[in-house]
Amino acid sequence: MSQPAHDGVELIPRPELSPAALKAALAVVAADRLPEMIDGQTKAMAEAITTGSVQPIRSFVAHWAAVVEIERQPAVARAYHRANYLANHAETVAECRAHAAAVAEFYRAAYAAVNA
Repeated sequence: MSQPAHDGVELIPRPELSPAALKAALAVVAADRLPEMIDGQTKAMAEAITTGSVQPIRSFVAHWAAVVEIERQPAVARAYHRANYLANHAETVAECRAHAAAVAEFYRAAYAAVNA
């Protein structure tokens, strides 16, 4: 579980780092997560207005770019979701930690790939 799976197959090209492009990409690769994304975008905008900083919007874009990066690669998405499922259904704390570490590694790799 130490290395993210990648068979080279991509459902869509990597989108640009903008909310609109990421939303369009997510609609193709994981449409069921659109409500979550829209809620996150609303919260990021509200926080940006409240704090007078664009950092919440940058964080929102960086996170969703990583999510899309995982989901646009079927082998990676399968492995990521399997590890997440196993972490949430582990019978022992050690199993949970091992699977959660795999989930984190998939996310870190995707985040690094799109936010370099």
